[in-house]
Amino acid sequence: MQIAERPLVNLALVRSHLTASAVFMALSILGGLAYSFQFNQLYPFPGVEWLSPGRVRMVHTNMAAYGFIANAFMAGLLFAIPRLTRQPVLSDRLGWLIFAAWQLILVLTIGGILAGYGQAIEWGETPVFVDPLVVVGLVLLVVNLSVPIFRTEEPGLYVSLWYFLAAFAWTGLVYVMGNYLPQFWVPGTAGAAITGLFIHDLVGLFVTPIGWGLMYFFVPVLLRKPIWSHALSLIGFWGIAFFYPMQGVHHFLLSPIPMYAQYGAIVATIAVEIVVLTVIVNFFGTLHGRAEAVRGNLAVRWFYTGMIMYALTCLQCAFQVTLTFQKIIHFTDWVVAHAHMVMFGVFGFWIFGFFVELWPRAWGRSWASPRLLTAHYWLTLIGLALMVVDLTGAGLVQGFIWRSLAHWGDSVLASMPFWWVRTLSGLMIVGAQGLFLYALWATARGPRRVVESMPIGVAVESAG
Repeated sequence: MQIAERPLVNLALVRSHLTASAVFMALSILGGLAYSFQFNQLYPFPGVEWLSPGRVRMVHTNMAAYGFIANAFMAGLLFAIPRLTRQPVLSDRLGWLIFAAWQLILVLTIGGILAGYGQAIEWGETPVFVDPLVVVGLVLLVVNLSVPIFRTEEPGLYVSLWYFLAAFAWTGLVYVMGNYLPQFWVPGTAGAAITGLFIHDLVGLFVTPIGWGLMYFFVPVLLRKPIWSHALSLIGFWGIAFFYPMQGVHHFLLSPIPMYAQYGAIVATIAVEIVVLTVIVNFFGTLHGRAEAVRGNLAVRWFYTGMIMYALTCLQCAFQVTLTFQKIIHFTDWVVAHAHMVMFGVFGFWIFGFFVELWPRAWGRSWASPRLLTAHYWLTLIGLALMVVDLTGAGLVQGFIWRSLAHWGDSVLASMPFWWVRTLSGLMIVGAQGLFLYALWATARGPRRVVESMPIGVAVESAG
C-alpha cells in the first residue's frame, strides 16, 4: 500500500486563513464606519454601553491588525515558506490547531473589549486574560514555520526568509513587552515610553518585515525576473533592523518622557526613511522593463500601489516627527490619516494583492468576475485617497486653531465638514469591500478548475 505524498503547501489551510482574514476585514471596516458616524451625530448605537464608540473603535483597530492583517500574513507565510525552502511546515495538524486557536483569540478579544475589559494600551487593548493565549499561539506559529527554514537544503537563504526569521524573533518579544510591562511593572512616564515602543514596533517589527518579506517573494515571481539588487535588499533589511526599534517614543513627543529619548526617536525615524528609500528603489528597479504588468496583472498593481503609499507615508513621517510639525499636528486628525495610509493603504493593499493571486489557487477555481476586482481596486484607492487628503486637511485646520488659542468649540465646528467627507469616503471603501467579498464568495462557489499546476502569476489577469 503506497502512502500518499504530503503536499508541499497545504492549500486548505491557506484558504481558511484567507477566509478568516476577509471576515475580520469586513468586521473591522464596519466598526470603523460606525465609529465615524459619531462625529456626524448619527451614531447607530446611542446609549448602548457595550457598543459605545470607544469600544467599537478598539474592535476596529484590533480586528484590522490581528484579524485582517495577521490572518492574511499567515496565509502568505504558509504559501511562501514551503516554496522557498522546498520543505513543508512542521505539522499540518499543528497548523490547524494554530488556525482554530487564533480565531478563538480574536473572538475572545472582541467579546472582552465590548464587555469593558480592554487594556489601556494603544494597539494592545486585548484583555489581560487573552494575552497568554496570544503568546502561546505566537510560539507555536514560530515553531511550525521556522522548522522548514532550518531544514532546507538550499545553498543560501533568500532575503524573504531573513525577514520572516527576524519577525519570528521580534514579534513575541514586542508583544510581551508592550502588553505586560506597562500593565503590571512599569508605571507612569516609563510605562508610556514602553507603550510608544510597542505601538511602533508592532508595525515595524511584526507587520513590516513579514509584509516586505512576502513582497520579495511575490513580486519577482509575478514579474518573472529576479529582484533588481540583492545587496540593496540586505541593506534595507539591516537598516530596518537597526533603526526601527528606536522610533516608538516619537508617538509621545512633547511629553514628560526625557528629551534625549525623544530626540533619539526623531533621528531614528528620519534615518529609517532613508533606508526605506533603498527598498523602494529596489522594487521599482525590478519593475523596469516590465511596467506593463502593473496594467495587466491586478496583484502587481495592488503591490506597487501599496509601495507608493509606503514611500509617501515614510516621507510624511520624516517631517511629522520633527518638533516643528508636532506643534501643529499633535493629537489632530492628521495622525488618523497617517495611520490609515500605512495600515490600510500599504499593508491592506498588499493583502488584496495576495488575495488576487492566492484565492483562486486555494479554491482551485478561476475568478468569477475580474471586473468586480478591478472596480474594487479603483473604489478602494479613490476612497482611501479621499479620506487621507480630507483628514490631513482637517488635522492642519485643527492644529492651527488650537495654536491660536481659540475656543475648543471653534475647532469642532471647523472640523465637521471634514468629518462628513470622511464618512462618505468610508462608505465608498465599505461598498468596495462589499464587491470584493461577493467576488470571493462567487469564486468559491464557481466551477472547479486546476489552478495550482499553473505557473504562479498566470492565474489572474486584470480586467483593465
